[in-house]
Amino acid sequence: MTPFEGTGSPVMQRIRAYFAPVDRAAQHATIFDPAQSGDFPLDAVPAPWVDLGWISGFARTSATAISALRTGAPASVKMQARTEVEATVKFAFESWGKLQVSLAAGTQQMNLLATQSGAAAAGSGGAAQPAVPLGSGSSATTLNVGATAQFAPGDLVAVDVDYVAGTTGFVGSGVSGAYLKSGLNDVDYIRRVTLNVGTVQSINSGVLTLSKPLLAGAPVAGMKVSSVLGFCDREGSSFFQEWSALFVGEGQQGERVIWHYPRLQGMAGIAEVSSKSAGGYESVRLAGSFRAMPVTDPVDGERVVCFRSYLTRSV
Repeated sequence: MTPFEGTGSPVMQRIRAYFAPVDRAAQHATIFDPAQSGDFPLDAVPAPWVDLGWISGFARTSATAISALRTGAPASVKMQARTEVEATVKFAFESWGKLQVSLAAGTQQMNLLATQSGAAAAGSGGAAQPAVPLGSGSSATTLNVGATAQFAPGDLVAVDVDYVAGTTGFVGSGVSGAYLKSGLNDVDYIRRVTLNVGTVQSINSGVLTLSKPLLAGAPVAGMKVSSVLGFCDREGSSFFQEWSALFVGEGQQGERVIWHYPRLQGMAGIAEVSSKSAGGYESVRLAGSFRAMPVTDPVDGERVVCFRSYLTRSV
């Protein structure tokens, strides 16, 4: 087979989704190099990408406008120019989890922190129980909370710093979980919105071992641990999350198509899609719609919103 011969249209069963942080303050996206890493095992994506599982209904739309410059009499097309660049992508997650729910929401997602006894009711959770300080020796997968802390295997935990009253701007370690335009007084606010969340797999002598590494990596000084009961998102809130995304489809002949969006922001309200499953039950999946934002390709300085790569099977 020569490089110019095709292998036929790729036949794919499913598309897999991976997401990575965008540094909102520095405006740095996570860039994927298909020449170096395009053949990674689907179950072992390179860091800092996070595997969010299979998706369905993957659909890309280009609304890029191309206009013709006409000259002469009668007017004829002299040249063309792209006058507006627009791209969107939508799909449904096949599984629910912290990051899947958060991405589908597209805005702040609140961790439902365990509340104090007698706390006033609030739609996204009342006053939280005091967070547990981290001891020395903690890592991205082990949290030293001391033998007196009350946690159990299977618990969800949020790990982040205290909120300092009056702080504004992006907050949240690893990934910005919210943007504050005015100051608050809730010391637990950053742990309410952080995406630095894990599941306790086991406990030994006051050390929590997590099932997966924390998104922000090894904890820094001042981080504390709060117990999380679940997650809550809110229709109508103002913050736009932003993520880098990879979508990978593997063909039956070993070929691979990779769609890399360096910057995606949610472009639709919170929604779900339902379908009937075996036994008459209804399967509820998380629906997401995203708008692509531009980055500059250092190879030639072009502004682009998506990189599509096709990796052929070696023959």
